[in-house]
Amino acid sequence: MNTATLKQMARSITGEKQLNDFITVAGVGAALETEAGNIYTGISIDTACSMGFCAEHSAIAEMLKHGEYKIKAIVAVNSNGEAVPPCGRCRELISQLSRSNLQTLVEVRDGLQVPLSEILPYDWKETAGYIW
Repeated sequence: MNTATLKQMARSITGEKQLNDFITVAGVGAALETEAGNIYTGISIDTACSMGFCAEHSAIAEMLKHGEYKIKAIVAVNSNGEAVPPCGRCRELISQLSRSNLQTLVEVRDGLQVPLSEILPYDWKETAGYIW
């Protein structure tokens, strides 16, 4: 599957909804494809006190629930359908799941896909000598 299809899937689940004065959901949607070819999606959960959940984390949680952890490609989009790069927390989570995820194709802006290693160039796990 190409990232354009993942992007369409992510866009189809966005549409920010305010639940109450403290929480909005689905301002960002994400879709990922695993090495096995399965697709998982997720939405953002934004809270007033920073206890929210990124769309990428949401999609990753769904993937992990199904016993997978190697990601071939991932795309997140805002409610306008524009690609947004993963935050540092999401980049780190993806990289910690599997060393092979450093090759995960990430759409960092519309039409530009790069391997995770390019947006996480000085990986602390490498310099510390961790094996994962």
